[in-house]
Amino acid sequence: MAIATINPANGETLKTFAPLTAEEIQSKLARGQSAFVRYRKTKMGDRAAWLHNAADLLDKNAEEYGKIMTLEMGKPLKSAIAEAKKCALVCRYYADNAADFLKDIPSESDGSSAFVRYQPLGIILAVMPWNFPFWQVFRFAAPALMAGNVGLLKHASNVPQCALAIEEIISQAGFPEGAFQTLLIGASQVESVIADDRVQAATLTGSEPAGASLASIAGKHIKKTVLELGGSDPFIVLDSADIDGAVAMGTTARMLNNGQSCIAAKRFIVSEAIADEFQQKLLAKFQTLKVGDPMSEDTDIGPLATASIRDEIADQVQKSVEMGAKVLIGGKPLAGKGNFYPPTILTEIPVESPANTEEFFGPVALFFRVKNIDEAIALANATPLGLGASVWTNNEQERDRAIEEIEAGAIFVNGLVKSDPRLPFGGIKRSGYGRELSIQGIHEFVNIKTVWIK
Repeated sequence: MAIATINPANGETLKTFAPLTAEEIQSKLARGQSAFVRYRKTKMGDRAAWLHNAADLLDKNAEEYGKIMTLEMGKPLKSAIAEAKKCALVCRYYADNAADFLKDIPSESDGSSAFVRYQPLGIILAVMPWNFPFWQVFRFAAPALMAGNVGLLKHASNVPQCALAIEEIISQAGFPEGAFQTLLIGASQVESVIADDRVQAATLTGSEPAGASLASIAGKHIKKTVLELGGSDPFIVLDSADIDGAVAMGTTARMLNNGQSCIAAKRFIVSEAIADEFQQKLLAKFQTLKVGDPMSEDTDIGPLATASIRDEIADQVQKSVEMGAKVLIGGKPLAGKGNFYPPTILTEIPVESPANTEEFFGPVALFFRVKNIDEAIALANATPLGLGASVWTNNEQERDRAIEEIEAGAIFVNGLVKSDPRLPFGGIKRSGYGRELSIQGIHEFVNIKTVWIK
């Protein structure tokens, strides 16, 4: 894929970028290493002040940054503005809490004293996706910079202006030159960066194949990775649930970011006793959603990020229908310019169909009926993925069983799955490993050094 801004609402190529040459990459690596030698010695208070400055810039210019996101990947502008403001939130969270998260931890030992000290590793490579082009980066950058690391960003090739804007924010905030750099490179150039001795670790948010590739390369060089990959999150609604609340939140959870979210509610698993009512109300809610220009204030669903993403989900739906799935609404790409795909609900889903076996990365809800909580949990776990899960019940025993038995990195009870700076975020199984955010996130890329003194 070329490094370019292509407006997903009309397919127009607005700007293209030449990938960095091998010599330019080496220059960036040298600058990053030189910056790390100095930056690791900066005071925590200075880092916090710079990160607060970044938060202020994000808040002040949220609409400007939102327009860049919308232009490059198609999310509704109101969602893009909210994303910029959420980035400000994570910056302030780590600016205010990192010193406490990284303080020495005393420990008992057979010496006179002992403690654990957290120290930065060096250059961390971040391979980031297009779907939340600011948030995914800042939830890596904020803890990494506060820990004393420096960052290299290889962003998705369809959001280059987002990548450059993020670098500019961090620079304007006052961080030293080289502390955070954007690499405008293609996927084929990533291996040489990971292999470089100056790069100490890597994090990736993206597809399972991309994660497997990066982990394989990093493993060959004995370098740590954190992976946040795909999800096929269940949204379980049981008999005692608040149906109206679950329908409203389920619609939001499925349609967030035009349906292009790893933690979207992809599989609606509903108890038979309430399935007809829930399905009818969910359909009615989907019918009210407006598809259109993502820059328009009243648009609910914008275009998918690329034509290939639109074509892939159209193919998944078509194959599922050919195998017996039923379409309640939507089901085909919209005619005309742009990568538009309508809100869609599939029911009566065959076991072997894509709708039952694959992740759907777009505005398609997959509807399943189950007899009881046993079947609900079994179906929720019948996937190689394990990122998030949502369960709706007012029964304490059902709640406790879901919390204990559902295989996921996060479970939300009577709410949609979301990332929060105060809570660790990540998955299990083929959804990846490691954690971002909270204290666990900042500890992923530090040397946890044991100190023993006699």
